[in-house]
Amino acid sequence: MIINREQILQRILQDQLITHYQEIKSQLQPAGFDLRVEKVYSFESQGAIDFDNSERKISDAKEMEWESNGWLELKPGTYKVQFAEEVRLPADLAAHTILRSSLMRCGCVMHQGFWDPGYNGKGESVIIVGNPKGLKLKKGAKIAQMVFHKLAAETDALYEGIHQRENL
Repeated sequence: MIINREQILQRILQDQLITHYQEIKSQLQPAGFDLRVEKVYSFESQGAIDFDNSERKISDAKEMEWESNGWLELKPGTYKVQFAEEVRLPADLAAHTILRSSLMRCGCVMHQGFWDPGYNGKGESVIIVGNPKGLKLKKGAKIAQMVFHKLAAETDALYEGIHQRENL
């Protein structure tokens, strides 16, 4: 079951489900919460993924600098973005992120991310700028929407991966 606006707000106020938001009124949606871009990275190296993570190598990425007016011009290509909000998922919620439609209407796509119960931190995603003219992105722009799923029962196996709170 996807939780609604009122349930998200209740969880934010009572459980600090989401913190570091800018304006709860404009970010809270009927069935989700808008996430803002805080950092953008360009990929600098090849990554490696295996079955048990014993040979995993996360791609190196270099943080891009915002212009003095808060804008960043992205040429066609693939970029990693970090969201500004911190999320604390309890044992009874999972979530996924989807792009906001205005990003798609600018010729860009964002890969969905799945957030396990127990995740605590600032999430990341990948934006692909497919528009041959590029994209102008303002720091703090709302680029994704997080949708929360209520589990049938709390899980006792919480997220313990390497990305837990790594960006805080």
